[in-house]
Amino acid sequence: MAQQSVEPRTAAEDAGEGSRVPAGRSWLDRYFHISGRGSTVAREVRGGITTFMAMAYILLLNPLILSGKDAAGDTLGQKALITATAFAAAFTTLLMGFVGKVPLALAASLSVSGVLSSQVAPAMTWPQAMGMCVLYGVVIMLLVVTGLREMIMNAIPLALKHGITMGIGLFIALIGFYKSGFVHQGKATPLALGPAGELTGWPVLLFAGTLLLIFMLQARNVPGAILIGIVSGTAVAAVLNGLGVIAPAQWAGGAPELHGSAVSMPDFSLFGNVGFGGWGEVGAMTIGMIVFTLVLAGFFDAMATIIGVGTEAGLADDRGRMPGLSKALFIDGAGGAIGGVAGGSGQTVFIESATGVGEGARTGLASVVTGLFFAACLFFTPVTAIVPQEVASAALVVIGAMMLMNARHVDWADRATAVPVFLTVVLMPFTYTITTGVAAGVISYTAIKAAQGKAREVGAFMWGLTAVFLVYFALHPIEAWLGVH
Repeated sequence: MAQQSVEPRTAAEDAGEGSRVPAGRSWLDRYFHISGRGSTVAREVRGGITTFMAMAYILLLNPLILSGKDAAGDTLGQKALITATAFAAAFTTLLMGFVGKVPLALAASLSVSGVLSSQVAPAMTWPQAMGMCVLYGVVIMLLVVTGLREMIMNAIPLALKHGITMGIGLFIALIGFYKSGFVHQGKATPLALGPAGELTGWPVLLFAGTLLLIFMLQARNVPGAILIGIVSGTAVAAVLNGLGVIAPAQWAGGAPELHGSAVSMPDFSLFGNVGFGGWGEVGAMTIGMIVFTLVLAGFFDAMATIIGVGTEAGLADDRGRMPGLSKALFIDGAGGAIGGVAGGSGQTVFIESATGVGEGARTGLASVVTGLFFAACLFFTPVTAIVPQEVASAALVVIGAMMLMNARHVDWADRATAVPVFLTVVLMPFTYTITTGVAAGVISYTAIKAAQGKAREVGAFMWGLTAVFLVYFALHPIEAWLGVH
C-alpha cells in the first residue's frame, strides 16, 4: 500500500495556527509556505540565483558530452544542444518550483548523458536514443504513481540516509577540487596536488581565495556568503583577465569574458526529434539492459540527491522521511521524458541545489528563480560563460563541507551502522558515482544485519533493493552471459 503523501511540514506549521505568521502575508508567501518554513523571499531569491550559478556549467558540459556521432554517423549541433539543455532545465525546474514547491533544481543528468553517449548512440540514432530517455522517464513515473519509489526511499534506514548525505558532500567536494585544478590525476598516484605535486597558475589560486573568503564569511555568519564569494571571485577574475594578467588558455572552462554578442536566438531544431522505431535491429535484450541502466542512473542518483538536499533543507522528519515526496519524485521522473522530447537528455535533480539551500532556500520559490535564469539563457547563453569554473567550484567544496556535518548523527560504535555508512561515504567519491555508494551501503547493511541474526529488521524493500544492486554490480558478467554487447 502506497504511503499517503502530504506537503512537507515544519515545526511552525505543526504547532497550529497560533504559532504561524500573522494574517496579511502575501500570496507568494502563502503559496510557497515561505514563512512557514522559516525563510524569506530574499533568501529564496538569493538561493535560487546561487543554485543557478553553481549549475550553469551544464549548459556547456552537456553539449560537450553529447557531441559524438551516432550509429548513422550523425551529430547534434552545439547551438541546438545548448538550447535543448537550457529549455529542459528551465521547464522542469519551474515545474518543480510551482508544483513540487521544494528547492530542487533539475538539469540534464550527466550520468544519463554519459550512458547515451557511450552506450546508446553507438548502437542507434540520436532520435532513438532520446526515445530511450522518454521510455525510462515513463518507467520511473510509473514507479512514483504506484508509490514504490517513495516507499523505497522511506524504507532506507536513517543512518544510511545520513551516510548518503555525507557521501554526496564528499563527492561534490572532490568534483569542486578537481574542476578547479587543485586536484589532478597524478603520474605515480591516482590523485595529486596540482598537475605535478604543486599548484600551477593564477586560476587555481583564485579558487583557493574564493573558497577561503566564503568560509570566512560563513564563520562571521554573513548572509549570502556563497553568493558573495561567487560574485567577488568572478569580478576579480574578469579584472585579471581584462588586464592580461592571466592568459585565456589557463582558464579550465574558458576565460571570464563575453564571446561575441550577449544575445542570441535559441535553436529548437532538436525539439520533438524522438524516434521509437528500428529497435529490432538492436535486439530486445539490449533495449532491456539499456533501459535498466538508464533507470538505475536516473532513479538512485536522484533519490540520493533528494535525500541529501532535503535533509540539509530541514524538510525531513525525525526519522529521515520526507513527507510530500510524490510530486517532487513524479516531476523528477517526468524529467527523463521531458529531456528526451526536448533533445537534451534526461533531466534529474541536481546536487548543486544544495548550494541554494546553503544560502537559506527552503521552498519552491528558489526553484522558480533558478528556472527563470535558465529560461533567460535561451537568449543570453554567452553570459553564462562569464563565471569561471574555478570560482563556481569553490561553492561545491563549501557545500560538501556543510553536508559532511551529518557525521554527528551516526553511531560509529555500532558496526551494523558504521560499516554501511563508511562504504556509502567513501565509494561515492572513490568511484565517481553516487549510485555505487548507495548500492554498497544497502548491500553491506543487509548482509551485516543477516549475520547478526536480525534479517527481519531489514524489511522487504531493503532486501529488494539489495537484489537490484547485486544485479547492478554483476551487470557486466550478466550481459556477457546473455550475449548482450
